[in-house]
Amino acid sequence: MLFDFGGVLSASPFEAFAAYERASGLPHDFLRNLNARDHHGNAWARIERGELSLEAFSVEFENEAREAGYDVNGADVLALLAGKPRPAMIEAVRRCRQRYLVGLATNNFAGAPDRTGTASHDGLADVFGLFDEVVESWRIGVRKPEVGFFEVCCTRLGIQPHEAVFIDDLGVNLKPARQMGMTTIKFLSEDQAIADLETTLRLQLR
Repeated sequence: MLFDFGGVLSASPFEAFAAYERASGLPHDFLRNLNARDHHGNAWARIERGELSLEAFSVEFENEAREAGYDVNGADVLALLAGKPRPAMIEAVRRCRQRYLVGLATNNFAGAPDRTGTASHDGLADVFGLFDEVVESWRIGVRKPEVGFFEVCCTRLGIQPHEAVFIDDLGVNLKPARQMGMTTIKFLSEDQAIADLETTLRLQLR
């Protein structure tokens, strides 16, 4: 069982992006659209693969934003990733682990802010400790939706793709996993996600 973090176990950063755009006078979905441009080679992709430092990311991201017509502070945008945890989903992980191997499959970067607003994982120790394996993109040099990311997840859990269930809030990440043979669930809401997991796993999760 593979869980995404941001957008599944915690609130989606897209909510914070939208609030930042409103406060900064940016067009709606400017940040999402900017991150979708050259999505394998842009600054966001490169920091998630561990190819850029925080400082280098800020320079490149700000240049990309400027080319798109707006001034944006890269460090401010990275700080928006700290989302509020979703207790019901975290409890679902606990219950899944009683019967299945569970892995955290997350795109993030060195120095990423945790959900307490600091630059370490100390505040997430209890959540990260729920997983048999934690796969972070920057540590392995590949990121979702690259197939290699999912191959690492399966290898670390000692499973084949057809044995995996993967839940994520982004369809672009689910597509390659599904093509590999994984069962996929798209997170739309806590109630929907937990219900879909219960049906798929035949397990009571609440």
